[in-house]
Amino acid sequence: MFDLKMPLTDALAVSLIGIVTVIFILAVIAGLIILVSKAIRGIEAAADKKKPVVAENVASAPSGVPMPEGMNQGELELVGTDEKTAAIIMAIVSDKSGIPLNRLSFKSIKLMEDK
Repeated sequence: MFDLKMPLTDALAVSLIGIVTVIFILAVIAGLIILVSKAIRGIEAAADKKKPVVAENVASAPSGVPMPEGMNQGELELVGTDEKTAAIIMAIVSDKSGIPLNRLSFKSIKLMEDK
């Protein structure tokens, strides 16, 4: 019915054109990815320049090394709870986080009423 025979040279030419087209499109996509990546990095760099620089206090940074004996991270305000309950809460937080208790800085512990 249909005679779909093609000479070898025409078949090779069509295949070559197809391969070149695919490679060209892949190169265009790669170039677009690079351009978008650079644009995003530029936007992030501009946003980082606008952020204020906060100096980290090395002494207050939690680490796995305990502080010298007698030193701690500050004062603790107890609101509606007793010292025993607060001590248990602090011990649990220290145990679960793996940070020594005298490296943790608790500002306040407040009893929450059930409603």
